[in-house]
Order: sequence, then C-alpha cells, then structure tokens
Amino acid sequence: MSKVIVESLVYHLSGKAYESRLVYAPGALPQPGLLMAPNWMGIGEGAERIAKEVASQGYVVLIADLYGQSLRPSNADEAGAAMMPLKNDRAELRKRMEEALAQLLGQSKALLEPGKVATFGFCFGGCCALELARTGADLQATVSFHGTLDTPNPADAKRIKGSVLVLHGASDPLVPKEQLPAFEDEMNAAKVDWQLLSYGGAVHSFTDPAANVPGKMQYDRRTSERAFRAMFNLLDEVFQK
Repeated sequence: MSKVIVESLVYHLSGKAYESRLVYAPGALPQPGLLMAPNWMGIGEGAERIAKEVASQGYVVLIADLYGQSLRPSNADEAGAAMMPLKNDRAELRKRMEEALAQLLGQSKALLEPGKVATFGFCFGGCCALELARTGADLQATVSFHGTLDTPNPADAKRIKGSVLVLHGASDPLVPKEQLPAFEDEMNAAKVDWQLLSYGGAVHSFTDPAANVPGKMQYDRRTSERAFRAMFNLLDEVFQK
C-alpha cells in the first residue's frame, strides 16, 4: 500500500471554521471510511498517529475537529474547558459530529467504498462516537475506546443502525460504574447489536502512550492491542472484508 498521508480539510458550520484531518493512502482503491473522534486534547500528534496506524490497515480516516480551527488545547485545563460545553450540550456535539461525517463522505481526495462507513473515538471521543450513532447516522459500526457511556436521551438508541462495540477499562475511575448497566439497558431496550468488552486491570486512556497517571489514566500496551484487534475484527465483519 502507498504511504499514508495527512491532509487538512477546512469547512464551516454556523459561521465557524473547523479544520479536520483526512488520513489516507493516495492512489489506493476505494476503501471503507472511518470518522475518528479524538480524545479531549482534540486534533494533534497523538490523534494523527492513531489515525495513520488505522488508515494503514486499509481505511480512509477523517479526524473530526470538534472544537473549531482556532481552539487547540495544549494542556489538561484547556482541554477540559473546551470539552465540557460540548458534553453539556449534546445537541451541539451531535451537530458537529454529523458535519464531520458529511465532510468525510463529501470529500474528493480519497475514494470511499459506498455503504461502508463507521465511527470510533477515544475518551471524550468515545462519547462523541456514540452520540453520532444515536442520531441515526448511516453507520455500519460504532466503537468507543475508554469513553463515557451516559446520554441525556437514551431512547435515541432506537435510531442506531449498525453494531456498537464498547472497549472499557474495568478499573477506569473516570467512567462511573453505574453507567455500564444503564448503557446495557439502553442498548437492550433498543435491540441494538452491541458488545461491551471490559479489560481487567485497565484504567482510563489505556490506548494513549502519553498517559502516565497510575491508577487513573495510564497506557496499557497489551490492552490497547487487544482493543484495536477487537475493533478491526468488528470492522471486518460489518464490511465483510
């Protein structure tokens, strides 16, 4: 496969500029499209690294810009300040994810296989991916890595069209334990094809090599590899690769 490249894609929503990242192999045959929602730090080197690794497996990846072109957090305080307004306004969060999905589907730089689209996200991005699925977006799969599972409108799960996979650290202190049974009830009530894999000993941010707060947010190579393998297995299944 050709070398994977990263290109900026600027678009506007409600008069505000957003700059996502399109990650793909130039000259490749049509490939499934994946919308990636990054963690609370937004678009940066860490998000691009993940997207390039995923794209190298035969996908076109668009990293969603959830904050806007002028807002790039550089530390946890800035990230929290950028994230919380969206966590508290799920309608706006959904609107931004829907627009990012439209940009992936409408771009002309990379060829997409028709009808093969999914979304995945990390931490806050996992929440974003699930909220996009709850809009009824035409997705074959939705994957959340160590993301929160709550939603103000659980009945919206009946709109979910594809499979859902949640990859959770069993010792994650940042995802309240009561969210798990509530999520299961939400999915079951809506008759969604869902899976929840809970990894023993793993805490928050287990896919992030930069995470190093023991007992709270910490990289776990083995768990990360298992989780990505689970995502690729699901994508192979739903796309019948």
